[in-house]
Amino acid sequence: MLMIRRLLLLALASTAASAAPVPLFNGKDLEGWEGNTKVWRVEDGAITGGSMEGNARNEFLVTKKPWKNFILRLEYKLVGTEGFVNGGVQFHSQRVENPAHEMRGYQADIGGGYSGCLNNELRKPQFLGVADRKLVASTEKPGEWNRYEIRAEGSRFQLFINGVKTSEYTEKDAAIPLEGFIGLQIHGDCKAVIAFRKMEIEALPDSP
Repeated sequence: MLMIRRLLLLALASTAASAAPVPLFNGKDLEGWEGNTKVWRVEDGAITGGSMEGNARNEFLVTKKPWKNFILRLEYKLVGTEGFVNGGVQFHSQRVENPAHEMRGYQADIGGGYSGCLNNELRKPQFLGVADRKLVASTEKPGEWNRYEIRAEGSRFQLFINGVKTSEYTEKDAAIPLEGFIGLQIHGDCKAVIAFRKMEIEALPDSP
């Protein structure tokens, strides 16, 4: 009887750990997201932000729902001609009051020589997981669609580009929240457009 109970508990735990992924973007509009619709829109089935005419400041499109432990999978494409051509994916993040267009939290960086790095947006130290640039150059396709996978399990974070792990970090500061919103960024001071598609998120148990 004890063995049967253990097997049932293991089966339940396995089911909880492998919950089916759900779409984070419906492919049609920005339902479930909030942000500046003069900057963010849907084009050709992808969330698109920024302009080749120029981006004056950082802008974020943010989920209305917070997330804790998860695996986030998406495709991104970044094209630009001038300035710091860069963007990213925030997670465990919050909007700040001043300036209201900024976010604070972890960011899976894209472009500007920082793809695959774990950025600490509006916190110090700024970079928590620095990717090997040669490794990223061997797997990322600049200006084309690339796959990003972000794993947040407790205090451990892992980033993958096109199936290759680029950085890993374990947070040791107990004061840092391990839950928050997901945000898409286009960086300021550049002429660039970033796009995201095929976004799905797999919720993981609260206790990894």
